[in-house]
Amino acid sequence: MRNTLILFTAMTMVFFVSCKPMKKSTNPFLEAYQTPFQVPPFDKIDTSDYIPAFMEAIEQHNAEIDAIVNNSQTPDFANTILAFDQSGKLLTRVSKVFYNLNEANTNPQMQSIARQLSPLLSKHNDDIALNEKLFARIKAIYEKRKEMNLDDQQVRVVEKYYRDFERQGANLSPEQKVQLRKLNSELSMLSLTFGENLLAETNENFSLVIENKANLDGLPQPVIDGAAETAKEKNLSGKWVFTLAKPSMIPFLQYAKNRALREKIYRGYFMRGDNGNKNDNKSTVTRIVELRVEKAKLLGYKSYAAYIIDDNMAKTPENVDVFLMKLWNSALPVSKKEAADMQKIIDREGGNFKLQPWDWWYYAEIVRKEKFDLNENEIKPYLSLSNVRNGMFMVANKLYGITFTKRTDLPLYHPDVETYEVKEANGDHLGILYLDYYPRDSKRGGAWCTDFRSAGWEDGKRVSPVVSMVCNVTKPTGDMPSLLSWDETTTLFHEFGHALHGLFTEGKYIRTAGNVPQDYVELPSQINENWAGEPEVLRAYAKHYKTGEPIPDKLIEKIQKSGKFNQGFETIEYLAASLLDLDYHTLSEPVKVDPVSFEKDAMTKIGLIPEILPRYRSTYFAHIFDGGYAAGYYVYIWAAVLDADAFDAFKSSRDIYNKELAGKFRKYCLAESGNDEGMIQYKKFRGQDPSIGPLLKKRGLN
Repeated sequence: MRNTLILFTAMTMVFFVSCKPMKKSTNPFLEAYQTPFQVPPFDKIDTSDYIPAFMEAIEQHNAEIDAIVNNSQTPDFANTILAFDQSGKLLTRVSKVFYNLNEANTNPQMQSIARQLSPLLSKHNDDIALNEKLFARIKAIYEKRKEMNLDDQQVRVVEKYYRDFERQGANLSPEQKVQLRKLNSELSMLSLTFGENLLAETNENFSLVIENKANLDGLPQPVIDGAAETAKEKNLSGKWVFTLAKPSMIPFLQYAKNRALREKIYRGYFMRGDNGNKNDNKSTVTRIVELRVEKAKLLGYKSYAAYIIDDNMAKTPENVDVFLMKLWNSALPVSKKEAADMQKIIDREGGNFKLQPWDWWYYAEIVRKEKFDLNENEIKPYLSLSNVRNGMFMVANKLYGITFTKRTDLPLYHPDVETYEVKEANGDHLGILYLDYYPRDSKRGGAWCTDFRSAGWEDGKRVSPVVSMVCNVTKPTGDMPSLLSWDETTTLFHEFGHALHGLFTEGKYIRTAGNVPQDYVELPSQINENWAGEPEVLRAYAKHYKTGEPIPDKLIEKIQKSGKFNQGFETIEYLAASLLDLDYHTLSEPVKVDPVSFEKDAMTKIGLIPEILPRYRSTYFAHIFDGGYAAGYYVYIWAAVLDADAFDAFKSSRDIYNKELAGKFRKYCLAESGNDEGMIQYKKFRGQDPSIGPLLKKRGLN
């Protein structure tokens, strides 16, 4: 959830529109928010408000930087470091609203705005990062930091800012700085293009329209009803429409008996950005990869991966490669066994074809039924969205004592959104949580957690956070509530773990509060998934949506026994994408790669079996080309080692709600996570180095 970059961490996309200038008094961004808890006044924000607010924010930020640079006093922590740390607050306020909404509830006007202003904010970033006088003041403090009577956290902030400026080119020659500006500007536009193309390919350019009811054979009734609802929304009443949104596509792949249609929808998914149309992403990928190598070399690194990972816990691409291949070699035989089991079913049924990627979900369901007597549709009636939400709230309450009270008086940016006030056990206000559940054409795919206001420190008091969780889970249909798959359930728990990180964050300095290495970011989210499937937890929240009866112990037992099911596939498709990411970003020369052949060669090199595709192919790999995870997609499984090891501490204590452990985890791994390096903070909680053993055991790869 939290980006570790400095300056404009949210500004991967920016905007400009032609609009009439507005008086500042009418612009909600330029006034104190007159809302409960000072949440954004979404009901008063108009698209025309953004540009005046951004222009004023940039002007203010420039004035703040000028005041630091032109201060005649000797540089010290207060007049330089703290002043810089506290600068740009209006820009942060505006950008957090715009960029979050551009991801969750966009429209053509907002996309146009984002595209046209990108160079302006790229320049503003560079103007600060490459400001020689500003860097000189920071450097003067850095060189004397041990002699200035600073406390440990102040020293850390000084060191972080100095390193940020170094990594952003402060030591380059004037000619090199000009080159870096050009690279940054072009890269920001390319990233924006990639994301826009992918959104169009996902939500606009493909849908599977079914007119013959026989082609629905095998699909559960709730899935059919959902497709009928989608058809109505698209003015196709009497038909059934399936989209590339996961809640629509995955059930079709799992249950539809029509193999040709399974191939059609999956091909629509894995060919996104690779169709030779106006939304094709191949040339965009080629140019991004080329420019990133140029940038890394300019900054003195062998590759872009070396540049990125140098700031992470892993430190080097070589360390990441060794780590990933160790897991690959454990998981590949498991995935081959899974594929063989499915092929046996195909042969037994007289299928007379070889298992293909679009067959995997369908035959995996059959294997699950045969091996574990478990059909996911048996579970769904107990996993209504409200039950799952209440379950994750309950776990947080039992671990940390916090409570959640629904608010109906806060402005919303979309009718589907819910808001909750979060309080400490003693009743003190902790923060606000926004929950945005369902797919829509204006929302990108996937799930994520961000904030409209980060936890901070102002005038000696804590600033409470406003956190936002965005998902794409199954929508309710008719009188049927939203019934979640197991994957959607764990996704909700996952993003809620990010939310807890944001809610609990403490720290006086923006640079360090909650800011952690990229390969630490997923620890708070992934550990939270573990509680979702614990029998004690399931009995408390998994209740039948009609009868209210708790999930039967026999069904819990089946879920437990099937916990290692399909883990070869899930691990291998993820690792394949991680290794593809690493291959792109360990290139040491700026060559023009062909994404299709590059990807094919990368997968051949590691021995990916043809029945499995990488979780993300190059042309829709948004994490690395439009999402801040370049040379960092590996971080999920790096953090998985930490989360499995951390949860093992709870399990070993024989109390999954162990309050002593929860208190330590909250303090060292969540609230104070930015106080020191990631592994140091983790070991403060755990008391020892993490072991890979619990992860291998959990996934059945040992």
